[in-house]
Formats: sequence, C-alpha cells, structure tokens
Amino acid sequence: MATLLRGEVPVILQPAGTAQYKGAYCPPGVPFAEVRRGPFDGKADIMARPDADGELPKVMTFGSGAVVYEYDGKDPKGRAVYRYAPRLSPSHRGVMDGVAEVYADHKLKQAGEQR
Repeated sequence: MATLLRGEVPVILQPAGTAQYKGAYCPPGVPFAEVRRGPFDGKADIMARPDADGELPKVMTFGSGAVVYEYDGKDPKGRAVYRYAPRLSPSHRGVMDGVAEVYADHKLKQAGEQR
C-alpha cells in the first residue's frame, strides 16, 4: 500500500452499481451483467485528495479520460469507493461491441460443435 500524504484517502475501484449502469449501452446477445464491469475494478493502490471543502472528487478518469469511475461513498474500511460509470465512459460502447463479438464467436463455435 502506498504511503498516504496528509488528507489523502485510500480508494478502491468497484463494478458499476444501479445508479451508474442504468440506461447504459448493452448490445444484443450480451448479458447486462457485463455492463457493470470496469477495466480497473478491484484496483486499490490509488489515493484521492479532498478539495479545500473536504469533498472528494466526484469522478476519477483513466486512460486519458476514456474510462470514468464515479464516487459512491466510503466502505467499512474507510476507503473511498469509486464505481465504474459506463454512461460517462467514452470507451464503453467500443468495449461492449468487442464483448458482443466474443459472445457471438463463442455461440458460433458451440453451434459448430453440436453438429
């Protein structure tokens, strides 16, 4: 774990909750549960620094802004919880289209094996 500077709060990144994924893009043939998954879920070696009012940032971005995580309170360990925000992430549609291709390929392979 990294050393905390004065005022910093440890962060954990988590999958999207209902507030983050409701209305997010999900292509046909992909289970909606896939929408919840963020590329950095589980990452816990990040720190957040509160602003002058003591508030933590509302969002954290990664990949030059392509992936967004939204603040969702603190967990029992006192870490700031940031949840994947697919509706705010510019890369979400492209990633989900890639996931749809994988599901479609898998379905074709299964159909071919059953012949």
